Amino acid sequence: MECKIKNDIGTISITEDVMLKVVGYAALECYGIVAMSSKRAKDGIVEWLGRENLSKGVQIRNVGDMLDVDLFIVVEYGISIAEVCKTISDQVRYKLESMTGVKVRKVNISVEGIRV
Repeated sequence: MECKIKNDIGTISITEDVMLKVVGYAALECYGIVAMSSKRAKDGIVEWLGRENLSKGVQIRNVGDMLDVDLFIVVEYGISIAEVCKTISDQVRYKLESMTGVKVRKVNISVEGIRV
């Protein structure tokens, strides 16, 4: 998937990999998130991903001219999960829209684990 933005000067193409990394870095900037997690968590085993694999904890889908974003995260124990998710959702939406110009329809967050 590639995003194309047209303006009076020409066309800007943004690859899916770039958008995935923008989302991953924006999420990791938020307080309370410990790591991104693999979206293929099976049998209760969660694979934690380092900064070099941020895009594996994120999925994006085109819905018309907007994007839906799915994040798979691990949060810190003792932190309000609802507040962490709200902060992440707002931050991801803001960063993706301001950096790429693409509108975000939804940010879905799946908490895959808690780190003590």
